Amino acid sequence: MHPSKPSAPAGISAESAKRWQAHYERVTQGSGRLFLMAGDQKVEHLNDDFVGGNVASDDADPEHLFRIASAAPVGCFATQLGLLARYGNDYPDVPYLVKLNSKTHLLKGPEHDPLSLQWQTMAQLADFIHYSGLDVVGVGYTIYPGSRHEAQMLTEAARLIADAHALGLLAVIWAYPRGQAVGEREHDPHLTAGATGLAACLGADFVKINPPRDSQGVQDPRLLGEAVAAAGRTQVVCAGGAETSAEDFLKRLYGQIHDGNTAGCATGRNVHQRSQPEAVAFCKAIHAIVVENQDVDTAAKLLVRSA
Repeated sequence: MHPSKPSAPAGISAESAKRWQAHYERVTQGSGRLFLMAGDQKVEHLNDDFVGGNVASDDADPEHLFRIASAAPVGCFATQLGLLARYGNDYPDVPYLVKLNSKTHLLKGPEHDPLSLQWQTMAQLADFIHYSGLDVVGVGYTIYPGSRHEAQMLTEAARLIADAHALGLLAVIWAYPRGQAVGEREHDPHLTAGATGLAACLGADFVKINPPRDSQGVQDPRLLGEAVAAAGRTQVVCAGGAETSAEDFLKRLYGQIHDGNTAGCATGRNVHQRSQPEAVAFCKAIHAIVVENQDVDTAAKLLVRSA
């Protein structure tokens, strides 16, 4: 059963509302659920996610991300504006979501209070959309509730979301509790619900979260109930996390949607660390579950097995 579809946010022009609705239909592919391919890790994790181990050799080239997004049935592809400016013209049919802030992972640990601020102004983004002609459907922004710098990020996020809606764009918030005030509780179900409710108060259309865990550190899709309820009409999608087997990913995704009532997924590493044929097939399997409402066994038949 697909979720009910939201209407455009209040307070924007009729033209922008029509544009927002068209973008929403585009990214959810008429299903009310979102399959977001995340390609922002070039900054977030530097080159750690793109070489070595079981990572396909294709992934060393940034264009690998665009090749997958153009061939796979993703709802939208999220990446920074710099990559989009360099590669977008060769892949004009992809629906793009511009990630407007990012930070590296070099500062680590509970003693670090993260800060990630907006890279481009909305005026610059509006110019880019106008002159590039690319299909930019929305913007993304990360907040770190619990960081001592959260006030700066919340201020930027609120303004960014309002400006995005005024342009008829969707707004997706990455919400990750972090910092000294959070410590080891970043996956706590109650705190995760606080983060989704915060994204709703900012006016986000979707909020991307890390799945909550129980006291033993185990993910259980039923723990998502509080977060989904707290988000209200802001739809919740779960991050894909580190690469896992395709079958395990599909089972987890199915549970998040059908037991946790989430509205899709936002995954990067689990997609792009595979070769292009495997990645595209994997995306088709994800699409089958998220958009076509298929079961895991049906989706798994679409996978390509590595040699």
